[in-house]
Amino acid sequence: MEHDIDRLILELNATAPAGPAQVAPGTTARLDRWLQHVADKGGSDLLLVAGAPPSVRVKGAVIPLAEGPLDGVDIEEAVLPALAPHAGRQYREHQIADASYRLTGLGRFRINLHRERGRAAAAVRMLPARVPRLSSLNLPPQVELLAELPRGLVLIGGPTGSGKTTTLASLVEEINRRSARHIITIEDPIEYEHTHGSSVIEQIEVGVDVQDFPAALRAALRQAPDVIVVGEMRDPETMRIAVSAAETGHLVLSTVHTTDAASTVSRIADSFPAERQNTIRQELAMALAAVMTQTLIPRIGGGIVPAAELLMVGYGARQHIRKNALQHLHQETTITRKAGSFTLEECLARLVREGAVEWQAAHGRAVHVEAFEQLSPYPGPSAS
Repeated sequence: MEHDIDRLILELNATAPAGPAQVAPGTTARLDRWLQHVADKGGSDLLLVAGAPPSVRVKGAVIPLAEGPLDGVDIEEAVLPALAPHAGRQYREHQIADASYRLTGLGRFRINLHRERGRAAAAVRMLPARVPRLSSLNLPPQVELLAELPRGLVLIGGPTGSGKTTTLASLVEEINRRSARHIITIEDPIEYEHTHGSSVIEQIEVGVDVQDFPAALRAALRQAPDVIVVGEMRDPETMRIAVSAAETGHLVLSTVHTTDAASTVSRIADSFPAERQNTIRQELAMALAAVMTQTLIPRIGGGIVPAAELLMVGYGARQHIRKNALQHLHQETTITRKAGSFTLEECLARLVREGAVEWQAAHGRAVHVEAFEQLSPYPGPSAS
C-alpha cells in the first residue's frame, strides 16, 4: 500500500509546477490549475488546508502537490472568486459556504469553503458529467420501485458521504426516463445536471434562483409539479411543507442524515417543538411512502459499493408511526418483502454471495448481527 501511494505521488507531481504560480488576487487561475491536476489524474477531491500544500484525493489516497504550504489568505484568494455572489456573502457572514463551479472544458465542481482554527480551508469535489443509471449503482433491484410511485414522501437516509445524492439523482433520472411528468428539483448547490427526457425537469438552486428551501417549496407548489425533489431536509419549515405536499398528491423525494427507518421518523418529528411532534407523526404516517437508508462499503479489488435497507410503508408501519412505536419498524421491513422491502442484512449477505465485499466488512456494518450471520455464516479464515 505504501509503495502504491509513493507511486501516485510521483505520478501526480510529474507534471506539477515546482512552486505556486504568481496569480493576481481576484482570479480563479490558481484554483483552475489545481483542478486540472484533479482531472488529469482521475482524482475526486481537491483539499486546501492552511499549513499544508494543496492535495488531491486519488483512489482514496490524499496526495500532496509539489507546492509549498498554503496559508488562509492563499486559500481565500484562490477560492472566493469562484463562488457565486450569494455564496461569497454567506462565507463572509457565516464563515462557511457551498457552491457549484463550472470550469470550461473540464467539468463541474462542488466547493465547500469554511474555516478551521481561524483560517480558511476548502474541499472541492469533482462532479460526474452524467447522472449514473440507477441499475449501475449495484443497489437491489427493488429500489427501482421508488420510480414508479405516483405520490407520497420518499426519504433516502445515510451519513455524509454515503452516496445519498447520487442515489437521489439516479432515481430522478429513472423517473425522467420512464414517465411523462413535471419534475422540480430544489438543491443547494445543484450537483447533477439533468436533461429533459420523457419528463420536463426544472432545477432550482438555493441562493441563485430562490432565497431558501421553504420559499422554493412554496413556489414549487404553484408551478404544477408532479414530482418535487428537495436536496436535503434541513429545517422544520422545509419538512412541514414537504410532508404537506406529499399528503396532497405529489411525489416528494428528499434526503436526511439518518441510519434507519426509525431514526428517520424520529429525526423529522424531533425537529419540531414537543407540542407539535405528535401531529407531525400523524402527518408522516399518512405521507410516507418509503424510507431507504444506505452506507458505502469497500469493494473487493478497489472502489466502494452501497449497502441499503428499504421499507415500503404500508398499514402496519403507519400504525407504528402514529403510536410512536418506532422500534417495530424494522420488523415491518422483514414482513413486507412482497411489497419490495428488504433489510440491510439481506443486502449485505447478497453482496458477500456475489463476491463484491469481504464477509468481515459486511459483518462490521450489520446492525442486526445475528440476522446477518444466519443469512451469511462465517466462511472461515481461509475463505477469500
